[in-house]
Amino acid sequence: MSENQNNITEEITEQDINILKKVRLEKLDDLKSRNADPYQITKYDVTGKNAALKAQYEADEAAAKTAAGDDEEKLAQELDKLKEKKVSIAGRIMSWRDMGKANFIDVRDESDRIQVYVRMNDIGKEEFAEFKKWDIGDIVGIEGFVFRTRKGEISVHAEKITLLSKSLLPLPEKWHGLKDQDMRYRQRYLDLIVNPDVKDTFVKRSLILREIRNYLDSLGYIEVDTPVLHTLEIGAAARPFKTHHNALDIDMYLRIETELYLKRLIVGGFEKVYEVGRIFRNEGMDTSHNPEFTSIEMYQAYTDYKGMMELIENMYETLALKICGNTTISYQGEQINLAAPWEKLTMVEAVKKYAGVDYNDWVTDEEARACAKAKGVEVEEGENATKGHVLIAFFDEFVEAKLIQPTIIYDYPVENSPLAKRKPSDPAFTERFEYFIYAREMGNAFSELNDPVDQKERFVRQVEAKRATGANAEVDEDFVTALEYGMPPTGGLGLGLDRLVMLLTDSPSIRDVLLFPTMKPLD
Repeated sequence: MSENQNNITEEITEQDINILKKVRLEKLDDLKSRNADPYQITKYDVTGKNAALKAQYEADEAAAKTAAGDDEEKLAQELDKLKEKKVSIAGRIMSWRDMGKANFIDVRDESDRIQVYVRMNDIGKEEFAEFKKWDIGDIVGIEGFVFRTRKGEISVHAEKITLLSKSLLPLPEKWHGLKDQDMRYRQRYLDLIVNPDVKDTFVKRSLILREIRNYLDSLGYIEVDTPVLHTLEIGAAARPFKTHHNALDIDMYLRIETELYLKRLIVGGFEKVYEVGRIFRNEGMDTSHNPEFTSIEMYQAYTDYKGMMELIENMYETLALKICGNTTISYQGEQINLAAPWEKLTMVEAVKKYAGVDYNDWVTDEEARACAKAKGVEVEEGENATKGHVLIAFFDEFVEAKLIQPTIIYDYPVENSPLAKRKPSDPAFTERFEYFIYAREMGNAFSELNDPVDQKERFVRQVEAKRATGANAEVDEDFVTALEYGMPPTGGLGLGLDRLVMLLTDSPSIRDVLLFPTMKPLD
């Protein structure tokens, strides 16, 4: 089987790939035997990106037309002057049209693709013969000038062309096997090469993170870093990844949150801190969960969960305008309005609205469990369930799926809020909220618990529950000690960056916004 430079229009089998790779390796061996190994090139000077070159040529062309007026001869002279502007570009050959002694190739860099006109008379007979041995996928450098072809396409007229890196594997022209999402995630490098639009998602991810930092920095927040490796498996519900530190001969755990260290900093005198942190949870995977993900947690002294509500509403509104140009965005066919203010409901109000059940009608835990049984709602805690547990179960069953537009659900039962401050008016509930968009929890916030006695008691109960599952959980005594020195009233909020990026890029799966998502190894 021979490989030519025309676009591959049929699916390539594994056997074909092996044959083509063998051919390309032979070409590489030939180059090396003639001291023309492209891998020995260490640098190539590029004067501009493809997108910028095309935009500049359009501007220069318009200026030439203005200068020439109706004088066609003068216009030709002005356009000829543009050929004196020499350019140097580099990128990957994505397509090839062989027309004998003149060839057209498309070269793509990180900004865009541009057509390149390569003619034997311009680069030399020997160089042209060498060039004709190259392949789609090779990375090349081109020196020449920009012009517009008779068909109207802005192109580079090559005067010199250099092979910078040899591609030993053929690119899939129609993205056959890699239409399979699993393979696209596994071979993201190939996904990015063949589907350049994919790169836009990750460029936007970077912009989103930049704007979040700008927003928080403008409010006086300080970005900090806290440890990824912890010496304790704490009592939180998430399961950690375990490793071993050889020098200290101790087991350690990859962090499942950044919260406790950030609040230590509030104790220490910082009043506004945040961290963009990689988090690791040894749990399941689905369209909105990956074992490692990025969270952003922020803590502010002398405010409460109501203050964090205002912060998150304004931040999302700002991000929507900066990134998408509008506060109303499209996500998976739904028009989502991110403008503040958002709808706000207590968990009790939300369950009453969507499930038709009023928490305040339950006098005892037994009545709550009986109501759940009558409505067919399964409560994980069974006969040990309290009214708070039943309320949470009703919320999960009837409410969350209805929260398409941005909605803040606040005042959570103390049973599932071990780090939140109790409501002074009703100690059965905490000053906690979560916000939901497109039926998905997007972030979590508290009026932070700063009572060290209450915190220790909740930690103990949490650890006992986790140990009952076989985990080796411990109370974070140092954090309790920090609270004993005194932490001011504090509002805290955490959000998943990946889910936010999904929303603002209209991506259905978390794997679409992670460059290298966690994948099970192939057999």
